[in-house]
Parts: sequence; structure tokens; C-alpha cells
Amino acid sequence: MATIIRFLGRISPVLALLAVWEAVALAGLVKPFLLPALHVVAGKVWGDIASGQFALNASLTLYRALVGFALACVIGVPVGILIASDRVARWIAEPLISVGFPMPKIAFLPVFMLWFGVYDASKIIMVCFAAIFAVIAAAEAGTRGVDKFMLWSARALGAGKREVFREVILPAAMPQCLTGMQIALPVSLITAVAAEMLMGGAGLGGAMLAAGNYADSPGVFAGIIETSAVGLVAVYGMSALRQRLLRWHPEFNAR
Repeated sequence: MATIIRFLGRISPVLALLAVWEAVALAGLVKPFLLPALHVVAGKVWGDIASGQFALNASLTLYRALVGFALACVIGVPVGILIASDRVARWIAEPLISVGFPMPKIAFLPVFMLWFGVYDASKIIMVCFAAIFAVIAAAEAGTRGVDKFMLWSARALGAGKREVFREVILPAAMPQCLTGMQIALPVSLITAVAAEMLMGGAGLGGAMLAAGNYADSPGVFAGIIETSAVGLVAVYGMSALRQRLLRWHPEFNAR
């Protein structure tokens, strides 16, 4: 019972926002086309779930987002560690990271469409490109933040480069790397949906684009809710994974 009360307390702002939404719509303060009533949108969401359309669109969007996110992690973590460990790599890569991080990545979608076609490959590469900068920056910061005394102590005890990396650098940098991944995951989902909205086709973003083209206002709002639900599950899943991988870390042991 206490768990349920805590959960309701945490989501109370969301429930209040939904209640205001329904009240404003029912009072007729806004035209239904601009703001359909919550129960109408909920009916549309339920229809998408019952028909299997939500499962299809969500699975396609998650596939593109998670594959691109995985590529960003597989490439970004080693690159970030290399930049922090090697002066030449840092000299080459740091200007590129500084320029690329604040850049609007979605602007490259037409380029990727020309290079890789209009199917999943261009969307996945777009997601990877959008997410990789946060992963690289976090991995670099985590590696550079490793306690020098830990490194000196390990080397003094006879540890080789591989042992130092495996036993000291990687565990010490892991919390920062996971933080970068937690930032990159929502970016991946946002980019996947944005790419689908621009390119069309199946997926949560494509469904919202189709609804907008047919002036289906409840469909657009249903797509927003469905995308938010998928993003919430993904973010909580990443948070649970972080807690599992860092069970040994003080940030969880101190709780």
C-alpha cells in the first residue's frame, strides 16, 4: 500500500496536468481540433493498442532508436577513452567534438538519405550520429577523472596496461559513461521519431505525420502520448540497468 501511495505521489503532477487538459477541453475553452478531450485521445490510444498498430509502430521506432543507440555506445565509449588517453587523438578529435556537440544533428538527415537511402539504414545512422557525441564526451570525462593515485598504485604493484585498463580505468569511468548513455538514450528516441516524421513510413513518428496530414487531431495527440509512454519505459529501463551495473558503487550503497 505504501508503494502505491509513493507511486501516486510521484505521478501526481502528471495526473493534475491530465485533469486540467480534460477540464479545459470539456469546458470548450479551446476548439476540439486544437485540443481534443483527453477521453477522446485515450480512446484513440486504446484503439491503436487493440488493433496492434501501437505495437507495430513502437517496435519499429524502438528498433531504430536502440540499434542506433547501441552503435553510438560501441563506438563512442572507446573513442572517448582514446581521446582521454592519447594526446594525438585528443588534438584531432576535441575540435570536432566541440563543433559537433551543439550542432543540430537532424539537419544531416537529407545527407544521410542521399548516402544510405530512405529506409532504416539512414534513420539508424542518423540516431547514432545524434547520440554519439554525448557518449564520447562522457567517456572522455570519466576516463580523465580517474584518480591518478589509483593508476600509480596499480602500476607500482606490477599491473600491465591491459590490467590497469580492465581493473582500474574501466570501473572508475563506468558511472560517467553510463551517465552519458542515459543522456544519449532519450536523444536516440527523439531523433528516431523526428526522422520518421520527416521521412514518413511506419513508426510512431510516421503515424503522427500521417495523422497530421489527414487533420486527425486526436491521432496526433495519441501519438504524443504513445511516444511518451515508450520513452518513459526506455528511460526507466536504462536507470534500472545502471543500478544493476553499479551495485558496487557508493552512489547506490549509500542509500
